[in-house]
Amino acid sequence: MKAVVQRVTRASSNPGGAIGPGLCILLGVAEGDDEATAVRLAEKIAKLRIFENDEGKFDRSLLDTAGEALVVSQFTLIADTAKGNRPSFSGAARPAQAIPVYERFADTLRGLGIHVETGVFGARMAVELVNDGPVTIALE
Repeated sequence: MKAVVQRVTRASSNPGGAIGPGLCILLGVAEGDDEATAVRLAEKIAKLRIFENDEGKFDRSLLDTAGEALVVSQFTLIADTAKGNRPSFSGAARPAQAIPVYERFADTLRGLGIHVETGVFGARMAVELVNDGPVTIALE
């Protein structure tokens, strides 16, 4: 499982939802990922200290700031580009496996008290965001 986390002042997905200040999370589910992996990564992201304190240091998390989260499925994060010029997505989980893992990730954030909006799994989406900082972190 891979996630690209961007600190945002706002973000939206069409189709899907919209958020104010918080995190836009692009989430790729790989073959073999399970719900336990989703829980672990969601908890890590919720506690990731990438928001500034009063001194300007990264010392606050999404939980500390009462920020929101936009979670967007993105199988292209699982791309293998080792051979040739065309990425291979064979390592990405198929929808039957990926959807429950994706949903568990979002539900875990909700269970922590975070307001979560999502994109539409498998849809072609237009994602708009205003990256705050900019701050972008990739996690596995």
